[in-house]
Amino acid sequence: MEDFRWADLINPEFYINLEIAGHQIGIYVVLFIVFAETGLLAGFFLPGDSLLFLSGIYSTALMAEFVYIPNDFLNVCALAGLVSLAGIIGNSFGYWFGSKSGNYLFNKEDNWLFKKKYLEESRIFFERHGGRAIIFARFLPVIRTFVPIIAGVARMDIRRFMLFNVLSSIMWSFSLILAGHYLYKILLDSYGFDLTHYIEYIILIIIAITTVPFVVKLIKNRQEKKRKRAIQE
Repeated sequence: MEDFRWADLINPEFYINLEIAGHQIGIYVVLFIVFAETGLLAGFFLPGDSLLFLSGIYSTALMAEFVYIPNDFLNVCALAGLVSLAGIIGNSFGYWFGSKSGNYLFNKEDNWLFKKKYLEESRIFFERHGGRAIIFARFLPVIRTFVPIIAGVARMDIRRFMLFNVLSSIMWSFSLILAGHYLYKILLDSYGFDLTHYIEYIILIIIAITTVPFVVKLIKNRQEKKRKRAIQE
């Protein structure tokens, strides 16, 4: 922690390798971040997709902090299962918070941490895709933080919500963690290419893949709204 920089807060490798008093706590930090990003309003700025991908690369070291599993496949699946559980709990908390807060958040003023535009964009996303939004949102930064809250505000049927919640958590965690784990092994074993030497590029690529389509869609929606206003005027 002596060399801490504020930029580390958006670097997933910082959390994975975090240690306190000489003890590695990366697995616990990863699970908390997954919970916070999907269950707490303050978690939207935390790394999500890139954190899971890198967790797959470092799965052996991460799980060694929690429990020793000699089988590589079972080890990485156990990690993905724990992350799935953290995501399910996080989304469930977000739903509960949304159902209890009602429309309070929509009337809340912006501050340095809370931006109403994120909530509004998530509401539009939820209305457009319905229950499927719970699944789609898992793979979209920022949106995944607010969609379960919107579902709670809208009083979405809890059984239907939990179905999509469980499915999305499993799909999100297993796809990214297994991708990171096996892509790393294949490239290293077959070509001697070590992905850990290119972490910064991996993070940038994943951010681009997950955010660019959403930003493009958002820009198109705003242009469409402007066009409709111009026609009405």
